[in-house]
Amino acid sequence: MNSLTRRLDPFVTMDGSRSIRWYMCGPTVYAPSHLGHARTYIAFDIVRRILTKYLNYDVTLVMNITDIDDKIIARSWEQGIPSKELSSKFEAEFFEDLAALGVAPPDILTRVTEFVPQVIEYIERIIEQGKAYESNGSVYFDVEAFSSVPCMHYCKLNPENKNNSELLAEGEGKLTQDFISDKKSPRDFALWKKSKPNEPSWDSPWGPGRPGWHIECSAMATNAFAATSEFRGQMDIHSGGQDLKFPHHDNEMAQSEAHSNMPQWVNYFIHSGHLHIDGFKMSKSLKNFITIREALQMHTSRQIRFCFLLHKYNANMDYGDNTMQHAIITEKFFSEFFHNVKACLRQFTLQSPQAPDSKAFELQKTLTTCKSNVHSALLQDFDTPVAIQALTDLAKAVNLYIRPDNTAVVSLIVSNCALYITNMFKMLGLIPDNSDALGFPSSSSIQNGSINGQSKEQLLTPILDMLMEFRSKVREHARSNAKETSAKLILEECDKFRDNELPLLGIRLEDKPTGSLWKLDDPEVLKKEREMKLAELKRKEEEKLQKQREQEKKDALNRLPPVEFMKQLTLEDNVSTLKYSKFDESSGMPTHFHNGEPLTKSQEKKAKKEWAAQQKKYEKAMKPK
Repeated sequence: MNSLTRRLDPFVTMDGSRSIRWYMCGPTVYAPSHLGHARTYIAFDIVRRILTKYLNYDVTLVMNITDIDDKIIARSWEQGIPSKELSSKFEAEFFEDLAALGVAPPDILTRVTEFVPQVIEYIERIIEQGKAYESNGSVYFDVEAFSSVPCMHYCKLNPENKNNSELLAEGEGKLTQDFISDKKSPRDFALWKKSKPNEPSWDSPWGPGRPGWHIECSAMATNAFAATSEFRGQMDIHSGGQDLKFPHHDNEMAQSEAHSNMPQWVNYFIHSGHLHIDGFKMSKSLKNFITIREALQMHTSRQIRFCFLLHKYNANMDYGDNTMQHAIITEKFFSEFFHNVKACLRQFTLQSPQAPDSKAFELQKTLTTCKSNVHSALLQDFDTPVAIQALTDLAKAVNLYIRPDNTAVVSLIVSNCALYITNMFKMLGLIPDNSDALGFPSSSSIQNGSINGQSKEQLLTPILDMLMEFRSKVREHARSNAKETSAKLILEECDKFRDNELPLLGIRLEDKPTGSLWKLDDPEVLKKEREMKLAELKRKEEEKLQKQREQEKKDALNRLPPVEFMKQLTLEDNVSTLKYSKFDESSGMPTHFHNGEPLTKSQEKKAKKEWAAQQKKYEKAMKPK
């Protein structure tokens, strides 16, 4: 989906080779990275993986870091620290967050503060071309002069917004709003910003100042690609968030095309979709602002990646409980699938009969169809939701094939299906590139017959200790004189061993009608599952106790004689206020309302109904059982 043409275009590189030049807008580092950043950078990490690891393109990815900007300056003033210290801190956090999410770093990284001389040269060239002018120490791009040149078009991505004053002002930055009168036209935008007192600045032919937001990307991308190819800084792909289309990307294109005097700087623009939280744009005032680190405390990086894979990279999506639940269910489905396959392959090895029957041939046909569907989906604008669905259908077919009633499983076909899904997940970043395991790897890395450098004895010690303790308890119960009691206690010990002990070692034990089945898993995953199970049991127990307390309270009320019941009755909308204030001495019936006023005829009638209802409850409660 080419944002420039607003249609699906066949992808062809500039020189027809397998080499792709790709520039991606990086973050402005003035605050912690949030889920909107995760959405963009995971989405493009997936696209990059498909291009390189599946379609075998050679991608050179350049990404910038905006480390000087109005927002950075304003935030550094708030915190009373230099802007460089602020930007360095949040840049480091940003790359730590990306690593935690499994996002690969770019091939070339550029920072604005390290490219100021190149930015100045770039601006000088645009002035020479007659498409920019100096005014009061700042330099502005002349939109009208640019648009008057044949074949040059301003605002290609979002022409409907070219006069949107709000977006134009936002693109200029809050600290430069005072200079708006220096422009020839409100549509003109700053290439070089004159610095005010106490603002960071660099010397330039126009006086002390700093680069404008839009010019930095043009200068850095052009320099990076001009230095690494025969082209004049042109690129195949430019990417960023959907919110950058105007004015940022439109301004980038205009000034770059003015600089090089060519009508097309970028061949394909791709944009990631908006991310909303529970239906709303992220905002601290709405209390739905989620940083990447907060998200990783709630969910694993694989679950977050699954969440984004289940939505197209350029589709708007809502991040909420239902969205994440879908991702968690999908991950659990595939995790169980891989466990089932491993258990099957332990039973049906390569030495087992491999002659396929009709069921095996049908599974082989399903694998072929799945490969074709995944391939078509990935070629059609990186449609990962369709690809994941195709892999899900294949996994379901395998699950049906390896059911216990199939005693003639062909292990090679099962293994090939599972290996294909594993390789696709590895390509999409759901499984580490260095993993040699089938399916999701456990937390331990296995090398040269050892795990995390442990010897066989070190590895087996906690397992053997646990088995010895379990054996001692079983022997103790078996020696018990009460046969029924000992059998019950032995079964309880078996359940405790399965539910409490083995998960600590990363072993999942499942009791099946045909026998028990063991599966290796990440101890942390099993620990969390157990915690969730215990939390659910606790919730149900508390719910049961609450209902019991409510019933006891209700029973206690039912045992009150009508006389006492009427005296303690409260208002429906104010339980702290007694409903009646005076009562008849002989009958006990209420005579006055809570505010001291005598009861009306209708109120007396209602009081008698309350009395009669309580009398029935009282008689029923006091009736001998």
